[in-house]
Amino acid sequence: MHLDDLPIVLDRGGAEPLSVQVAEALRAAATSGALRVGDRLSSTRAMAARLGVSRTVTAAAYEQLFAEGWLAARRGSGTFVVAAPSAPGAVPRRPGGDTPTNGCAPAEVVDMAPGRACLEVLDRSAWRRAWRAAADAPPSTLPNYEGLQSFRAAVVEHLLRHRGLAVGPERVLATAGSTAAVAEMARALPRGSVVALEEPGYQRAAGALTAGGLRVVSAEVDDEGLRVDALPSGLAAVYCTPAHQFPLGTRLSARRRVALVQRARDEGFLVFEDDYDGELRYDVAPLPLLAALGPDVVAHLGTASKLLTPSLGVGWLVAPPWLRAAVLDAREATGSRPAPAGQQVFTELAMHGDLARHLRRLRRELNARRELVVEGLSRHGAAARGDAAGAHVLLETGSAAEEDAMLAAAAAAGVQLSGLRDCHRGTGVRFGVSLGYAAPRRAALAPAVDTVGALVRDLGIRLL
Repeated sequence: MHLDDLPIVLDRGGAEPLSVQVAEALRAAATSGALRVGDRLSSTRAMAARLGVSRTVTAAAYEQLFAEGWLAARRGSGTFVVAAPSAPGAVPRRPGGDTPTNGCAPAEVVDMAPGRACLEVLDRSAWRRAWRAAADAPPSTLPNYEGLQSFRAAVVEHLLRHRGLAVGPERVLATAGSTAAVAEMARALPRGSVVALEEPGYQRAAGALTAGGLRVVSAEVDDEGLRVDALPSGLAAVYCTPAHQFPLGTRLSARRRVALVQRARDEGFLVFEDDYDGELRYDVAPLPLLAALGPDVVAHLGTASKLLTPSLGVGWLVAPPWLRAAVLDAREATGSRPAPAGQQVFTELAMHGDLARHLRRLRRELNARRELVVEGLSRHGAAARGDAAGAHVLLETGSAAEEDAMLAAAAAAGVQLSGLRDCHRGTGVRFGVSLGYAAPRRAALAPAVDTVGALVRDLGIRLL
């Protein structure tokens, strides 16, 4: 078959973007063998003319396949197929032979736990370039406790462009990630101080606070996020995830943001704003950051873990001057500091525009994946909860028994989910399962969602 005769049929009235349809058609051609490794594709302009679409559509499709590693561009030669996806349903070879041990075990475990990164859209060429450039930086003989100046400048630009927060580099500290920053701030507060943490909420933060000698109490959340009016008195700090509450997926309303900042000022406590995936919003513009409303009482935490990969081990802290100074003093006293390698890679990606391009790809991909998940569940009568943001949705059940049944049945079918009870410090008052859609391969996501939806129906799960 001539490559210009590839059967690419577009549904122009369908909900799926045309660029996604083109990418899926090329991916399917590579899977079936119609496209083979080494084949040269038409230019994006020629492909667009043949399909009767704009060049923007074909360029976005090629960009997606570049990110996934199936295509590569050769200067002066064109675009080539460099790898082909495995055929659906293929059984992986076992080290000891070709025969599976039995017909029951799933061939692949699909990781749908929340909080994972989407590595499928990461431009590996840009990733390699950033690491090579980072390695060219001369070694330093002195420890850097604040973080590299170039990294802090890159964070300042990132926060301004993508989160609307205007700060100077003198306000920014590099961290080893959000949880590490929580641990550092915990040590800056008097031992025995009381910190309120959302319930359900991020339990690693609770662990970091407790390890720092603080007492953690529960803070109630509802469909508007943290209940400011229900916070107890006598607090030293409040930890919250206002942009995309973990794990319920709601956002803190504007009126509660103002109320939280005002109460922090009135009562003299800090607010730890964990903005773990605040860049990932698909419906409306995000609400103003708490750090923009109350820079004097809010410590803002950001991380590259959900945007790029947790293996980079890099994040940032924007804190009131006294807290920033306390964290720096503790670092100097103990000799602890975040490693510069991840900072250098992040900086290189930001300097050359690769980070911004990656964020655009990531938002497009995760938005499409969320729609796939929500629509796939709805076909089975299951309504997902959570804002159009981040990388997970929630199926809330009426009981702990139903949560356990869902987790066990999904695991038996080869789908790893996460239960709401893991997000409670106590016995728990809300139950259900979170479905993360960032980590799985796109080709494995739809079958996994169909499996979960069928389990809800077959088990008679009562969703709230």
